[in-house]
Amino acid sequence: MPKLIDCIEAIAFDLDGTLINTAPDLGAAANMMLMILGGRPLLEQRIPALIGAGIDQFVKRVLTESSDTAPTQALQTTAATLFRELYGQRLFVRSRVYAGVAEALRVLDDRDITMCCVTNKESQFALPLLEAAGLSAQISFTLCADRASDRKPSPNLLLAAGACMGIEPSKILCVGDSRADIVAARAAGCRIVAVDYGYHHDQPLAELQPDGIVSNVMELIDLSVRPQNGTRTLRAIA
Repeated sequence: MPKLIDCIEAIAFDLDGTLINTAPDLGAAANMMLMILGGRPLLEQRIPALIGAGIDQFVKRVLTESSDTAPTQALQTTAATLFRELYGQRLFVRSRVYAGVAEALRVLDDRDITMCCVTNKESQFALPLLEAAGLSAQISFTLCADRASDRKPSPNLLLAAGACMGIEPSKILCVGDSRADIVAARAAGCRIVAVDYGYHHDQPLAELQPDGIVSNVMELIDLSVRPQNGTRTLRAIA
């Protein structure tokens, strides 16, 4: 029974909630923003549920949660500008690389698997964050959703990643933590494995039928492809 990594040529990792737990620093910047704007601070445990779809949406959700009413467009614009300034000052203060990530990247790199990062995070934050976290050495390149039209669940960035590497989508494995990652991968024609941690808003990822679900990215090393009833499923080798 072949291993998954023997059937692919590249892996496209999501960033927030997959490689790095960024919620602590996102939450700290959000609460500093709210304090400056006179809003009610949010509990740290509420932040993961607000993450996703880019900073503008995150800021809008933070403002709404803080005041229980929809913010005006003017307030959203002001708040987003302020948040970007504050977050840029603390990208990797309390954020942490998830267990197994650094080791998995080294093992995959040793096996000549090309790795990239495809994220809805803007490049002004994603690139220095990966550097600060010590993950840049094994990541060949990073594609960021600096344009809203490229934001996952759009397949645009995954298709662009394949073109950059000269690799067919069917030979690319996507690894992410959310519905957007799964939908984008399916639309691009890539395989997709979901992590069961991260920021999936309590949506049962199994219902979205990814090719596999792991609790630690080191499990990618031992996933095998097993045909079952004409469909492909993945399991960890015991």
